[in-house]
Amino acid sequence: MNRLKTTTGFTLIELLISILVLAVGLLGLAGLQAKGLKNNLTAYHRSQATQLAYDLADRMRANAVETETLGASSYITVTPANASVQSSCSTVANICSTAQMAQQDLFEWNRDLTAVLPNAEGTVSVSGSLFTVAIQWDGDRDGSRDDDPVFSMSFQL
Repeated sequence: MNRLKTTTGFTLIELLISILVLAVGLLGLAGLQAKGLKNNLTAYHRSQATQLAYDLADRMRANAVETETLGASSYITVTPANASVQSSCSTVANICSTAQMAQQDLFEWNRDLTAVLPNAEGTVSVSGSLFTVAIQWDGDRDGSRDDDPVFSMSFQL
């Protein structure tokens, strides 16, 4: 008896299984892409925080007369969020005191900080002659800085 094969090619079940395997693979690739983008954004925020912390440290070193007063310095007594613009420090022709320059530095630094990092807050502290600049931001974008990243760097004059 000669039986003819009437079915050739893929069956419907084989086709559905191959589509399912392809879909799972594509979802895995999309997940990897999303995780990579998240890690890239985290690295960007950390590099920006590093750059901003070193920016304030350089500003403080440039204003050494004010910084050398340590705990009495405007860099310590004025919080960056409460620093106000000092109009006498806005142009080269004007003369401002070292305390006004410190407050202007803090104002500009806080402006840059909040423009670059989400819900960021910076602090400056001193212990002995060791200054510490700390920056915290909302890394997971949940609206609060509860357990989010903190970048901290210390320096001496």
